[in-house]
Amino acid sequence: MSRKPPFQNDPVSPSRRRAALALASLPLLGAPAFSRAAGPATAAVNTTGLAVTDTEVTVGQLHSATGTMAISETGSIQAERLAIEQINAAGGILGRQIRIIQEDGASDWPTFAEKARKLLVSDKVATVFGCWTSASRKAVLPVFEKENGLLYYPTFYEGLEQSKNVFYTGQEATQQILASLNWLHEEKKARTFYLVGSDYIWPRTSNKIARKHIENVLKGEVVGEEYYPLGHTQFGSLINKIKLKKPDVVFADVVGGSNVSFYKQLKAAGVTSDKQKLLTISVTEDELLGIGGENAEGFYSCMKYFQSLDNPNNKKFVAAFKAKYGPNAVIGDVTQAAYLGPWLWKMAVEKAGSFDVDKVVAAAPNQEFKEAPEGYVKVDPNHHLWSRTRVGQIRKDGQFDVVFETKDLIKPDPFPKGYQ
Repeated sequence: MSRKPPFQNDPVSPSRRRAALALASLPLLGAPAFSRAAGPATAAVNTTGLAVTDTEVTVGQLHSATGTMAISETGSIQAERLAIEQINAAGGILGRQIRIIQEDGASDWPTFAEKARKLLVSDKVATVFGCWTSASRKAVLPVFEKENGLLYYPTFYEGLEQSKNVFYTGQEATQQILASLNWLHEEKKARTFYLVGSDYIWPRTSNKIARKHIENVLKGEVVGEEYYPLGHTQFGSLINKIKLKKPDVVFADVVGGSNVSFYKQLKAAGVTSDKQKLLTISVTEDELLGIGGENAEGFYSCMKYFQSLDNPNNKKFVAAFKAKYGPNAVIGDVTQAAYLGPWLWKMAVEKAGSFDVDKVVAAAPNQEFKEAPEGYVKVDPNHHLWSRTRVGQIRKDGQFDVVFETKDLIKPDPFPKGYQ
């Protein structure tokens, strides 16, 4: 299949392009040069033929380093590598250094499936950290289940899925969509909503859930619902419809590079936060690098993590991230959730005393990660994480002011009654 050259016509900042391509050009991460204590015998910790030696364990990274989704996925690549570097520096896992094989899904779902098969069948990696869109996750899921591989998936998503072979480190719908709509209804008195999304499974399913909640629970009204292909750049017609309908809130789940055009065109048309409330469940600090904070200032985003969170864990994480990737690097929700993946895997492996997938899966439920940058997470038996929900207001500098936070952790419920 022919594809355009990396980043051709993609609205990603030059620094992000260089970072993603540099990372993509480094398929292997070697061990730091210092002596380490020997771990358990390989025969004891690897009974299923994974790529584990006496000194190394090989894992896979599978994200889009090129194409329209690179604007969102580069941060995940960076965060996973930072976590792995830190784990290696602290002695690795079961006495073994982590070695990375990176593959580029290239914003193409069949390519994701092909690369997942390579990582699991040919490379025999012990786990994979990867995917971003639900379309890419759905494409690789049959491969992971058939080959009994293990995937740590970092993106907030629509829920309605649970697999023995996947750990979901982002939020599902009840933790993000329902919580944000409740906040809009209670705090902003929103009654009418215009739903706008990219045209694939996550936005469509998310908006289906949103519509049910708006109409059946909040007793509000959906006055419009529109979808556009990934990479779409012309939003003039949509913006005219929004101006005509005058909804209390535009509820947006546009993803990837399309966000750059969407928010710039909103501002150019005079649809700004002083005239129109907008809440997105898909724009983080990563996307704002391309959008420009000045083009979305005052709009809201619902996530579980913002770079501006004021807690000791996050201060250490942000400092380490910037030390590795530069003072201008930013960290979004999915970037932080990606950072959790290697640490949660390490904890499960060490509890299991084995790299075998079945043993790691059995060891994971109810584990707590108290050092998470977002503050604290716990692994539920359904393979999702307990976490808080937050709403941030976009600043001109591309950061967020946190204006709402749930008091308690929200238990994940990927199959909420009445929303399926």
